[in-house]
Amino acid sequence: MLRGVMDAGDNVIVTGPSIYVYEAPVRLWHWVNALCITILAITGYFIGSPLPTMPGEASDSFVMGYIRFAHFSSGQVLAVAFLARILWAFFGNKYSRQIFYLPVWEAAWWKGVKRELRWYLFLEKEPYKYIGHNPLAHAAMFMMFTLFNLGMIITGFALYSEGAGRGSLPDQAFGWVFILFPNSMDVHTIHHLGMWVIVIFAMIHIYAAIREDIMSRQTMISTMISGERQFRDEREG
Repeated sequence: MLRGVMDAGDNVIVTGPSIYVYEAPVRLWHWVNALCITILAITGYFIGSPLPTMPGEASDSFVMGYIRFAHFSSGQVLAVAFLARILWAFFGNKYSRQIFYLPVWEAAWWKGVKRELRWYLFLEKEPYKYIGHNPLAHAAMFMMFTLFNLGMIITGFALYSEGAGRGSLPDQAFGWVFILFPNSMDVHTIHHLGMWVIVIFAMIHIYAAIREDIMSRQTMISTMISGERQFRDEREG
């Protein structure tokens, strides 16, 4: 029998070897999100640090044009996927809603955050096993995949509205950003720095997933493929 397996913030003990956690739409969003962010980070880097000028006629070299097109297209796909992800939170299971709120009113949740922080710092000997995100991962996903992702979408469309022109749909929807930041370069800088924050977070996210897969003896990476969280008992070899 499995021991110490928790259901998010609830102290619910489960006995099965695996539990279906992430439904197909959630998994699809995760991988679409990962692909879009990868393309956006690479193309965004080259937009911020353009390639050297190509020799010959400009019409013969449309490299930066293709890079910008890939960036804009990926950003639009990311935004649509984000809206679809919000919509699914109303129809999916409770784990599909986990990244959209933090139970800051629950003392047990804060205790779990502190406990998981100690675990990641190698100050705890035994891991707790959670069906969904553990409290620390829950906080990280909410901050990055919800709030930060939303901020990048808003600033990205605001910058896109500059090229679309005054009175365009992007300008009508996101032009208000330049009321908060009248200097366009500030929005460019915020958006560009945001890219590096996401790159750093992605590396930490991948490390934490692999680490938990090994040390906590519960599936992380394969769960985002199959949807099932599998728990390996400590007595197994």
